Amino acid sequence: MNLQRPAYEEVTIAHGGNTVALRPSLRAAATLEARHGLPALFRAPFDLNMTIISDIILTASHPGHDAATFLSSLSGKPLFPFFMAVRQPLADLVSMFMPAPDPKAQPSTGTGKPMPWSEVFATLYDSATGWLGWTPETAWNATPTEITRAMSAHFDRLVTTGVLVRDKTTAKAPDPEQAAQNEALGLDPEFDRAGLRALKAKISQGT
Repeated sequence: MNLQRPAYEEVTIAHGGNTVALRPSLRAAATLEARHGLPALFRAPFDLNMTIISDIILTASHPGHDAATFLSSLSGKPLFPFFMAVRQPLADLVSMFMPAPDPKAQPSTGTGKPMPWSEVFATLYDSATGWLGWTPETAWNATPTEITRAMSAHFDRLVTTGVLVRDKTTAKAPDPEQAAQNEALGLDPEFDRAGLRALKAKISQGT
């Protein structure tokens, strides 16, 4: 789906005079993917799967929005109008569980081993808490795209300040598996994350 992402990622479901806001946080993405898998999450609004739809709404509801009350208001009422109302917002929400591609990234080579989404989300958490220094709560409440954009800006700052140097003329070709992992995270496929980890280790050791 070619989703035009808003600056602040959130979707709103309105039905029967009630509304609930949903946020594609890393916590919601990791929790729902572990329970159902992304393919089932994508299919749920179109398969009219009330069990998964309810779980998405309850798990991704914005703090302060009573998702349980919103769902209980459906009791005894025809569900088809509800399914029509939630179909597109939920499809947009699940799309936001995947980081938006970095517009500055090099074109994909299409090679490398795919990275499981559970690993993608775990890596995003590690990046947010390790590289960016965010608290666990901040990391879990951020969206995957917010984390990858912050990481991209962090990398750019390292390059700008001379801490990190990327020489396209002498750098070796990126490892296909690393490139695939970078792409899954919405980062430049040619970015040397292993090199960054080594650099971080040297800084922490004072060398």
